[in-house]
Amino acid sequence: MNNIPKHIAVIPDGNRRWAKKRRMKPWVGHQKAAESFEKVLEKALKIKVPYLTFWGGSLDNLTKRPPREVKFLIKIYEEQFGRIQNDERVHKNNVRINVLGRWREILPEKTKKIIEKAIEATKNYNKYFLTFLLAYNGTDEMTECISKIVSLTKKKNIKIDENLIKENLWTKDLPPVDLVIRTGCQGDPHFSAGFMMWDTAYSQLYFTPTLLPDFSPNEFEKIIRDYSKRKRRFGK
Repeated sequence: MNNIPKHIAVIPDGNRRWAKKRRMKPWVGHQKAAESFEKVLEKALKIKVPYLTFWGGSLDNLTKRPPREVKFLIKIYEEQFGRIQNDERVHKNNVRINVLGRWREILPEKTKKIIEKAIEATKNYNKYFLTFLLAYNGTDEMTECISKIVSLTKKKNIKIDENLIKENLWTKDLPPVDLVIRTGCQGDPHFSAGFMMWDTAYSQLYFTPTLLPDFSPNEFEKIIRDYSKRKRRFGK
């Protein structure tokens, strides 16, 4: 396949709706979604997508949802990042794991240690880059970026340009997003909470009605094939 996107970002949606349709608790949907994403990740490695970013939980998800649901989300994080540390696919393919957002501020110490171990275990890899956004909101990221730049301008006279903004984002080490995939969109294609607003300025978009727990590697590949046929204009 030609014209593979360098950086794909996934906005997952539909876990709770998936569970509700089956008269299950919301966290069952979250568990099924985690299993689905593992399969999609394997497909991304086979297709050789260098950068894959997955929004694992917004700040609101982890601070405003019912405590029992948040507790289960945290349990999933511990299980997933615990597995990543010893996942043959991660080490064989030299996949660097990174986690961005305010997760260090709000997650339990036990959870943070498990995540840190996964980051540490893959810190020297540089072939593929898997980034998770946890306790992340794009508006939050941009607000902090502006605050940093204001502090810098107080110390010295600097030119505010695109490079300076990028250098002060949480995503400073990531390239622009080529393709954003949002699952679970049924007649309401949209972004949420300023998702990666700087990095998605020229992104191609794909909205699928498929709920994340049902999102398959085959559909993921189909979307990439659709992208490969598009002609990007970058505002021209």
